[in-house]
This record gives sequence, C-alpha cells and structure tokens, in this order.
Amino acid sequence: MIRFARLASSLAIITLLGLAPSAQALEEEVVLGLSQDRVAITADFDGSEILIFGAVKRETPIPKGPPLQVIVAVSGPSSPVTVRRKEKKLGIWVNADSVIVDSAPSFYAIATSAPFQEVISDTEDLRYRVSITRAIRSVGAAMNIENAQDFADAVVRIREDEGLYSLRENTVAVDQQTLFRSAIDMPSDLTEGQYTARIFLTRSGQVVSSFETDIDVRKVGLERFLYSMSREQPFLYGLMSLAIAVVAGWGASAAFRLLRQ
Repeated sequence: MIRFARLASSLAIITLLGLAPSAQALEEEVVLGLSQDRVAITADFDGSEILIFGAVKRETPIPKGPPLQVIVAVSGPSSPVTVRRKEKKLGIWVNADSVIVDSAPSFYAIATSAPFQEVISDTEDLRYRVSITRAIRSVGAAMNIENAQDFADAVVRIREDEGLYSLRENTVAVDQQTLFRSAIDMPSDLTEGQYTARIFLTRSGQVVSSFETDIDVRKVGLERFLYSMSREQPFLYGLMSLAIAVVAGWGASAAFRLLRQ
C-alpha cells in the first residue's frame, strides 16, 4: 500500500512538471513532402511552383471537435531594409525621415486551409510569427520619427505589389483531416539563398504541431558564371560588358546598312 502511494505521488509530480502532456502533443504530427527542395535560377528562369503535400500522423483516432486546419508559410532570406519617407518641399519631393527595418524576408508566402483569423489565434501568431507583419522584425526607430510603424508597413505594401509577399487563404486542401496539399508560386526575381518552409497544424486557433524544412535556391549555368564574375572579378566583368555592347552596336549598325541597300 505504501509502495502504491509512492508511485501515485511520483506520477502526480511528473504531471505537475509538464512531462505527461508531451504524449498528447505528439498525437498529431506532420509528415511532409515537397515536389522539389532545390530551385535552380537560370538565364531564362521565369518563376517556379513548389507543391507542398503531406499527411498527419496519429497514434489515436481523430480528435472530436473543431476540424484540423493547416498553415503553410514559405520565407526567403532575411536582411535589413532601409525605408525612407518622401516629403514635398518647395515643390520638390525629397527624402525626409529614414528607418532601418532590422529584418525582413526577401520573399514570404502564406497559404491557409481557411481564413487566417480562423486558423490561428492572435496569441499563437505572436508566438510563432506567422503573419506577414509579424515576420518583419523592427526593434525601434529614433524618438524624433513619428509613426515609425508606417515604415514597416511600407515594406509589406511594396513587396505585396511586387508579388514577393502574399497571403492565400483557403488554398490548402485538407482531406479527411489527414492529407493536405498546396502550391506556392515563386516569382522570377528570387533572392538566392536558403528558403524555409514551415507547416503548422492547428485546432481552435491553437498550434498542435509544426514542421520546418529548407528549400535551396541557387543560380546555375551562365547566370551563376556572370553573377560570380560580377562579384569576384568586377574589372573583367566590366570589360566583357563593354565588349558585348560594342559588338551589339556594330552588329545593329551593319544590319541597318544592309536593310537600306
């Protein structure tokens, strides 16, 4: 009887320490697949589409209650961005205040299985930094700058217009709360580097599981050769560009002379 009481006491302590819920957290896990984990940027590259598909691994039957929702977020390399505000002075638009946004992804696309506000709560969004505005990190601006948040909002607005930032609601298909799939369109002007794909499973706005993997985006072939030369041997790159311009100009002139004759 004493031994049983000690065992019960030990189990109670484990539960209070938060060790027991780990089994519950693993009831639903993401098993992910990508149509490609490497994107090659060539001279005629005009964009790419990545199919993201997966399944939900369970040790128990599907939980009752609200249906499972899925969020897919793909982000490109992040870097600081300097944003300047223009003001009209004496009839001329000039740069006024400027703020350095500490970190902004070069590309960010979100796909959800339902409207974003229904898929994830504001608290979970703040925790995992899923939404576009929270994926941008801006620590602060100078005290004399008014409406500093407008500068971060400007980055989002400009990159949305360029097709680099997007929120695509209701574009993740979920079958029987087990299989899911979505396609992410990547534009032609991609920044080279490591891209991160994050998948979140949610119920009632709470994240129950997440998974992360990388997508390698690199220039190859002639594009890689020219890019490397421009960075490593700028003098030779300049001479080659000048020679190509001279040859192209001479060729066009010769073609026009033949047409006139």
